[in-house]
Amino acid sequence: MRKLSLCLDCLPALREVSGGAELDLSAAASLAELAGIDALRLGVNEELRPVGEGDVHALRRTARVFELRMPASQALLKVALESRPDAILLAGDAFEGVLAARPLELRTQSGNLAPIVRALEEAGIEVGMLVTPALDSIKAAHGLGVQRVELFTGSTVDLPAVERRGHLEALADAARLAAKLRMTLGLGSGLDYRSVSEVLPMAPSADQVSVGRALLARAVLVGLDRAARDFLALIR
Repeated sequence: MRKLSLCLDCLPALREVSGGAELDLSAAASLAELAGIDALRLGVNEELRPVGEGDVHALRRTARVFELRMPASQALLKVALESRPDAILLAGDAFEGVLAARPLELRTQSGNLAPIVRALEEAGIEVGMLVTPALDSIKAAHGLGVQRVELFTGSTVDLPAVERRGHLEALADAARLAAKLRMTLGLGSGLDYRSVSEVLPMAPSADQVSVGRALLARAVLVGLDRAARDFLALIR
């Protein structure tokens, strides 16, 4: 059964903007799991803002399955090894604004990635990579020995319909190659209740979908339980 990962980055961002010390990340995580969310995710950058090291450790203590998204950084490697997430998703070394992750630039970053991947795998932590939906990206990730990739959908779902078709076909090609190479596959970035139904048929082998702001925004109106169950119904 396809799994759903919920990224909670926007809650620490809301806390920072509002000064709301009462925002309880662990309580939100528990409610999400009760609603059927399979994994909970936080993304950190090198500034450790808005998601701080304390948030990472708090969610590790609370979540049954905890994923950490991070750049390939020696400084953040220490955070990862101390918090011991169930899985690491290596992403671009910079963030657009404070929330959105970028895919890895594998052509220029491969030299930095190999020792990070090796250190995490030696610690028994599953390693994946957020990559552009392109054949070269899948081949490069496979060449680094990574068994899991998450296809970056953010640059696809925001396009006008007339341009989106070509990007969806490229995503389908990347998904087929990942399956051929026996890599496990996820989808994430910018997905919402509309676009996930358009993207998933192009990558039927995907075993996990990652969502964040779209689900949490709907939760403001209908509650977290209903928002999660509605999204789960779309992906299963």
